[in-house]
Amino acid sequence: MTVLLRWTLRIHKWLALVVGIQIVLWIAGGVVMSALPLDRVRGEHNIADLPAPALDVSGVLPVQAALSDLAIGGALEAIDLRVWQGRVVYRVTELSGASVLVDAETGERLTPISREMAIEIASADHADRPEIAAVRFFDEPSWEYRRSGSAWRIDFADGEGTRIYVSPETGMVTARRNDTWRVFDFFWMLHIMDYEERENFNNPLLITASVFALVTVLAGLLLLVLRLQRLVRMELAKRR
Repeated sequence: MTVLLRWTLRIHKWLALVVGIQIVLWIAGGVVMSALPLDRVRGEHNIADLPAPALDVSGVLPVQAALSDLAIGGALEAIDLRVWQGRVVYRVTELSGASVLVDAETGERLTPISREMAIEIASADHADRPEIAAVRFFDEPSWEYRRSGSAWRIDFADGEGTRIYVSPETGMVTARRNDTWRVFDFFWMLHIMDYEERENFNNPLLITASVFALVTVLAGLLLLVLRLQRLVRMELAKRR
């Protein structure tokens, strides 16, 4: 056995022991994630098909009048007019990202929304309108939500473990989670090797494991070439 063959064999063997399990997890995760329909992962199959609301501006107050009593904490990024929960509203967005909804006809501030309003918004978003299993409010992002800011979480008893998150500041659905998403997310965590935030695709652990896996594969290919060369030489020697 040549020195090159001996060292290639050692490198391949020990690196395979170190990264072999992770390689199996990468392959298994790829199979599972590719098999799960993305519309079910995202909860899109349960989104209610609602007609686009008509925007009636006949009773709308001018922006200055509607926002006269609103205390703005910072510079504004945008003010837009929209229909929200059957009401025409102004959405005021600050440069910081904070948003406020104001009734465009009365000037009444509508956000942050109440628990009852969050339930109404989430129920309207779900096509089947199943029973509510639980309602919780989060001041900080949870491992499942992963959005900045607080949120209402409405759990549905729909057999799929559906949870709909509603922002108290914007009154909008900001995330949909279900059991299919949780399976996908688990294998995604194993795939990118980010066991805390489950979002960092460029973490040092993944980069290190990827380099080791690449070296393992290259060592295996080199080992194959060296052994084929050896077999060819042995066969040629027999024919002489």
